[in-house]
Amino acid sequence: MSFDVAAVRGQFPILSEIIDGLPVHYLDNGASAQTPLAVMDAVRYYETTGRANVLRGVHRLAERATEAYENARAQVASFLGVPTMEVVFTGGCTAAINLVAYSYGALLKPGDRILLSELEHHSNIVPWQLLRSRSGIELDMLPVTNDGRIDLAELPRLLTANTKLVSLAHVSNVTGALLDVRAVVEAAKTVDAKVMLDGAQRAPHGPLDLPSLGIDFYAFAGHKAYGPNGIGALWGRPELMDAMPPFMGGGSMIGRVTLAETTWAPSPRRFEAGTPPIGPAIGLGAACAWMQALDWAGAHDHEMALVQRLMDGLQKIDGTRLFGPASLQNRYPVVSFMLDGVHPHDVAQTLDSFGVAVRAGHHCAQPLMERFDLDGTTRVSMAPYNDNSDIDALLAGVAHAAKTLR
Repeated sequence: MSFDVAAVRGQFPILSEIIDGLPVHYLDNGASAQTPLAVMDAVRYYETTGRANVLRGVHRLAERATEAYENARAQVASFLGVPTMEVVFTGGCTAAINLVAYSYGALLKPGDRILLSELEHHSNIVPWQLLRSRSGIELDMLPVTNDGRIDLAELPRLLTANTKLVSLAHVSNVTGALLDVRAVVEAAKTVDAKVMLDGAQRAPHGPLDLPSLGIDFYAFAGHKAYGPNGIGALWGRPELMDAMPPFMGGGSMIGRVTLAETTWAPSPRRFEAGTPPIGPAIGLGAACAWMQALDWAGAHDHEMALVQRLMDGLQKIDGTRLFGPASLQNRYPVVSFMLDGVHPHDVAQTLDSFGVAVRAGHHCAQPLMERFDLDGTTRVSMAPYNDNSDIDALLAGVAHAAKTLR
């Protein structure tokens, strides 16, 4: 049986809306995905039947809220393939990476090195630059190949005895290229370096088995994975998380507080100071459960068929240049392109007049744009609920832009 995209689309009310007289062809999923009814219902149920603070209350509503919050942690952990209490709720993927940069970074010393790449999102560059300013660590950068992949052939040259962490995008938010995680982990082990993955673009495309990857940290964002805004998750190896100092201080993350000193709670509590984003966490748990129930073999085939339809169509439009991997191998449904002589923002505005939502600009990846001497690209990012009508509307819009803007 083929993947039932109509059944999936039916779970996202916004996709059937007519807004300002135009249909919704939503192809900006790499920035934020849409939210299914199951997630909205989970958050609504908490807000209307169990809204209270978590962990310390003994009344019924507090107990109901705590149960829902910890059940959400279990749902996220199941999606990642890890034990429940190894998941830390954060404010998003950016917050998770900053947490590691601050707390794991506190264990590093001047002269220690962290290896990144030229295609990283700013969220996986700036926190490490801030750490460099604070602590005197050094940063190294893996280059990028001409087809928009991290050049792993340079790993032996850039990994040194002083390399303590390799932090890379699991999937590029600009080119859609999938990282060869096994190669990175095997190389990192030769110098006893830890490996962190920015999973913001990978997590929305199906459940993970983090233990099988051999990595040490994994971060992702709820709003890109069909969940609410303001929530994300961090997984880290327990022995590393237990050795790391807290990122923030306050309630809930303590063992005991006196005026003289404070002791810390074990992870994950140690890294969840204050009142957490309870409703969004419950929504993220529901989103992970929703994703686990999806036919991802069928969804992936469906998404890749859309990628092929898109690339084939773009190549037929005069002046269009694709940026990134030319094949469907080891990639996810993110496609960036340029239209010669037309700024990406103008392409995106034209597409909006066709009801098509895309992203245009540097995609928070300015070092990658500089590597290829680009002002930016137009980015199309797909989800399982996208269909041929979305791609066809986009191609019509690009063809119109090619005729009228060049």
